[in-house]
Amino acid sequence: MNVLTQYIVKEILKGTFIALVLLLTLFNLFTLTDELKDIGKGSYDLTAIFTYLALTSPRVCYELVPAAALLGSLFVLGAMGNNRELIAMRAAGVSILGIIQSVLVAGAILAVFSVGIGELIAPTTEEKAQFLRATAQNQQLVSNAKYGLWLREGNKFINVRKLENNGELADISIYELNHQAHLQSVTHAEKATYLQNEKWRLENLVQSQISTEQMQANSNVEQMWQSSIAPDLVKIAVVNPDNLSLIDLAQYIEFLKSNQQKSQTFELAFWGRVVNPFVTFVMLLVATPFVIGIKRGINVGSRMMIGIVIGMSFNILDKIFGHVGLIYDFNPFLMAILPSLSVSGLSFYALRRI
Repeated sequence: MNVLTQYIVKEILKGTFIALVLLLTLFNLFTLTDELKDIGKGSYDLTAIFTYLALTSPRVCYELVPAAALLGSLFVLGAMGNNRELIAMRAAGVSILGIIQSVLVAGAILAVFSVGIGELIAPTTEEKAQFLRATAQNQQLVSNAKYGLWLREGNKFINVRKLENNGELADISIYELNHQAHLQSVTHAEKATYLQNEKWRLENLVQSQISTEQMQANSNVEQMWQSSIAPDLVKIAVVNPDNLSLIDLAQYIEFLKSNQQKSQTFELAFWGRVVNPFVTFVMLLVATPFVIGIKRGINVGSRMMIGIVIGMSFNILDKIFGHVGLIYDFNPFLMAILPSLSVSGLSFYALRRI
């Protein structure tokens, strides 16, 4: 790596880091405003809110890396253009392709940084954040697992594998412990319907009584279940793609398919996570023709406006493709990669014209 390449890479990384900090601060301020509306629910106080913001910051940071790369590169390369540094580099024998290669080296570093946060840090902290928020507001122990949802109520541990759209639960297992923390009964029901006054109706259930001497099993078509667990709490704690790493997403998708359940939402999240690091390269490619192809003297505000318009347009395009794919059951991989391919094609076309 020559001196000019090192200089361009260092400046782009510096500009991206500054943009990332500013964007993260802005997003956290918006989140803080929303969370203040829920203050006072249960034990959800300012300390819990700020802890929640700190725990969700890695996920937000992961999502903001492409936008920060776009804004940072527009600012840095634009400043180089205004200061005639790019002209000096080209006079010294550096081609436009050489400048683009230097920009992509910075993109590779940012992609590695993004994957590290998105796969190693964000899933764990996001799960803890949602756990903190749910328990502080509802005063119940809630823990998401890879496959389904685990809840605790006193000496009972409840596993819910499926949450229906109408609020009913399906494939429920209830494990009850005695005072010595030994398993004393296991109940499995095909469906649970919430009635009122903290009562659920369990349907098609099998109950096993366990002791040191014997095990007895009996089945019932229907049985009432008194529980303080409400449908709203279950919806809050249901498995969220943001809580899972790529490996966990792949395993959960396989689990859903093996149980004949819809997995399009998780498949779209999976391929979105795969494509996200490459979006950083796309954003850097988008920034390059705007800097090299437009005249010098454009101020920082104009360049930032260009970056914001491009970033928002790409985000809207990505959301549209995602929702269209879910509605019409299109291939999730295709829907995840099409926005990036479209913008990349436009960037290459602009670079060729230059």
